[in-house]
Amino acid sequence: MKDIAFLRLIHQQILNTRCRQPHEVVSVLGAIQAQDYAASLWAIGARLPTSTRTDVESAVSEHRIVRTWAMRGTIHLIAAEDVRWMLPLLAPRVLSGAAGRDRQLGLDAATFSRSRKLLEKALQGGKQMPRDEVYAVLESSKISTEGQRGYHILWRLGLEGVVCFGQHEGKQPTFALLDDWVPQSRRLERDAALAELALRYFSSRGPATAQDFATWAKLSLAEARAGLESSAPELQRFTQTGETYWMSKMLAESTDSQTAFLLPAFDEYLLGYKDRNAVLAAEHAGKVVPGGNGMFLPMMVLDGRIVGIWKRTLKKTSVHIDYAPFGKLKKSNLASFDVAAQRYGAFLGLMVE
Repeated sequence: MKDIAFLRLIHQQILNTRCRQPHEVVSVLGAIQAQDYAASLWAIGARLPTSTRTDVESAVSEHRIVRTWAMRGTIHLIAAEDVRWMLPLLAPRVLSGAAGRDRQLGLDAATFSRSRKLLEKALQGGKQMPRDEVYAVLESSKISTEGQRGYHILWRLGLEGVVCFGQHEGKQPTFALLDDWVPQSRRLERDAALAELALRYFSSRGPATAQDFATWAKLSLAEARAGLESSAPELQRFTQTGETYWMSKMLAESTDSQTAFLLPAFDEYLLGYKDRNAVLAAEHAGKVVPGGNGMFLPMMVLDGRIVGIWKRTLKKTSVHIDYAPFGKLKKSNLASFDVAAQRYGAFLGLMVE
């Protein structure tokens, strides 16, 4: 029996990472869920042992990483060189599924077209605007942003590759034109893009199944299998408990002795799969995702298994971390989590209480 959880730690660059720069982490993983901005920064930091939050934010401000809507229509971090082949592959299925929501909000093709032209003009020349200013541009031309209309307009234009998130101003995001943020990047035909995405997925999240891939990327199972078939020569597979799992052929042996990790909310280690039982016992799932509402809490990981949740309290010069394990942990295990907590504090540049 293969230890799927342990193998995923290595694939995901959490254990024995081969990455050296923030944008490399994002490129290897293909995409990192990022609706929680601070959590997404630590998702990278947790995979780069000596990095800081400043290092990761610099990669964003230097346009090496793009924050935009992608997989499943949710916000992700994507390497700049990948965004122009990834969005055309993923967006059509997401947008076609939003037709009913468009009608509910009273949004039609003409409104989206007008919004696009207005924002292309307002943001041209590399401008970045916070959300309220973007909404003001639309409102000034009689396009209502009331309720969810404004967000839905930005969401669609993001998936269409018109806008993306810019740098943060304090705690507030800004928006920019993708053509300004990433003037040039690689483009791929659909079949090549599908094969590339499959290779990235199984090389960074293996062992995983075709259904895991389809769910993560919001592809049909037929599309997922087609991408997998194209990338199969560069992967290896095995069957366990009646499931066929795929993973990298080039998996390095682990030389890292660390066994305890504090992973952020929405981390790909849990979120990147349809079947999460290999790393999270079913009886504890509701503790990580309370009420099954899609809000994933920060996770304590020990030897590949999620054994609890944690939370932080930020102060001026320090961070306090509280553990909430699902059961009693050995003192040696708690000491290992304390080491992980120190690493998190170093990432933030804060003392750990």
